[in-house]
Amino acid sequence: MQHSEEWKTWTHPITKTQYEITVQTPRDLSKADFDACFNLIEFTSSQDYKKSKDGWKPRSKRKEMKLLDLKYLLIKHEAHLEGFCSLMPTYEDDYPVIYCYEIHLSRALQGTGLGTALMRLLEGIGSRISGTEKAMLTCFTCNQGAIKFYGKLGFKKDEFSPPPKLLRNGTKIDSEYVILSKPISR
Repeated sequence: MQHSEEWKTWTHPITKTQYEITVQTPRDLSKADFDACFNLIEFTSSQDYKKSKDGWKPRSKRKEMKLLDLKYLLIKHEAHLEGFCSLMPTYEDDYPVIYCYEIHLSRALQGTGLGTALMRLLEGIGSRISGTEKAMLTCFTCNQGAIKFYGKLGFKKDEFSPPPKLLRNGTKIDSEYVILSKPISR
């Protein structure tokens, strides 16, 4: 993955603080950066995991974060990690996609446009990978703020998203997560 000049930095629209954007693989991440990414996930999402039937499993999350094909876009200010996006070109049901595994920002950077910029960057990366048809991600249904955010970016419920379960007594149980996707523009 080439590191294009157009996205080596991001400038906060209000404070004008400049943040460095770097690309890392799990293998290249320093222990400090890996731990900072994990801590950001724990801070922003562990409550949603705890509400789910599977719960919050730190060991499993750390293992997932080390998948060899993952790429990390790290957002730093003065060497301090303020956010990241992890992504992977992969296949979902035999279709080539760019999958957003995680996107997490410090509270200070939420609502600044950085999340939108990172998702556009992810889509741009996907558009440069031959055959990639769509960008995909998984989101807890209880995280309505995130679902609204992705909706504004054009993401919609994917056909492979799990349907509600219908119990024998007629009770409908919605899935705890939704798979969202967006076609890749070329």
